[in-house]
Amino acid sequence: MTQSASAGQHVRHLELGLSNEQAIEMYKVMVTARKFDERMLLLQRAGKINFHVSGVGQEVAQVAAAFALDRDTDYFLPYYRDYGFVLAVGMTLRELLLSVFAKAEDPNSGGRQMPGHFGSKRLRIVTGSSPVTTQVPHAVGVALGARMRNKPLVSFVTFGEGSSNQGDFHEGCNFAGVHKLPVILMCENNQYAISVPLHKQLAGKVSDRALGYGFPGYQVDGNDALEVFRLVKEARERAIAGEGPTLIEALMYRLSPHSTSDNDLAYRTKEEVDFNRDKDGIPRYRQYLTECGLWSDELEAELLLSLRKELDDATAYGDRAPFPTPESVLQHVYYGDAEQGGQG
Repeated sequence: MTQSASAGQHVRHLELGLSNEQAIEMYKVMVTARKFDERMLLLQRAGKINFHVSGVGQEVAQVAAAFALDRDTDYFLPYYRDYGFVLAVGMTLRELLLSVFAKAEDPNSGGRQMPGHFGSKRLRIVTGSSPVTTQVPHAVGVALGARMRNKPLVSFVTFGEGSSNQGDFHEGCNFAGVHKLPVILMCENNQYAISVPLHKQLAGKVSDRALGYGFPGYQVDGNDALEVFRLVKEARERAIAGEGPTLIEALMYRLSPHSTSDNDLAYRTKEEVDFNRDKDGIPRYRQYLTECGLWSDELEAELLLSLRKELDDATAYGDRAPFPTPESVLQHVYYGDAEQGGQG
């Protein structure tokens, strides 16, 4: 296998504007996110970390969406399963491990928040809150700020289908639609709101809700990396052109329990999970790259070895790093010098 697609071959990623190198990098980030997730489960079960919320089964849509955005200018408001997304926009495995170990160097919260609550000024990841969907009106506010400052950027926000029933979602959509703001809303419809299945949450499509707020909504197979990339790229182009928001509903399946505290077999069967595991988008995208002549078993083995070493390094670093000091609890509470405990 070579790392160059045939010039005369019908190659979809090239038609969409992705180079061969970018198409390969997308796959590497997807696998990185999956291996990170697997390592976190092992660490939690070993008692090394307290808690983990998994993103297994959702990495393909997350990474594809990130590659369709401008990772140098846009603002991102991910939800708590978006490890693939934050890795794709520049967060490192060391930074994620510092977060799960709740260490002082954690760039997300300084070790104060649960894992999966992302925030990075460097990467323009807006700090998230624990109540679900509060990030939607925040994303709309970021888009309003961009419009007021005449900045050619978009805000991108993700959430689950269960939280699309929250008032925050509808209020954010209404404001964004009225003012035609440059915001992209992507629902990661993984079929379960904790233990509540889709048919008990929604009588219709999440994507159809956009129509009531005056902007387009699309439903897409979240395991189809290139179709997600296409929709997000086109949504960004419309937003930058002043045509307003887009709602994208990416259909996927949460292969893992809701969290490490959840027994998912209390509300679904192993057969159902296994059936959906066969639809996993990562091997599907790997097969596409292989057919394009861009990937091989040898390259896969090299990637897995490299990721094993990188995860070992990040795990050891996070484990050894110091915890926050007790007095640091006063930082960022009062205006003033944070190094002096926030007194001012």
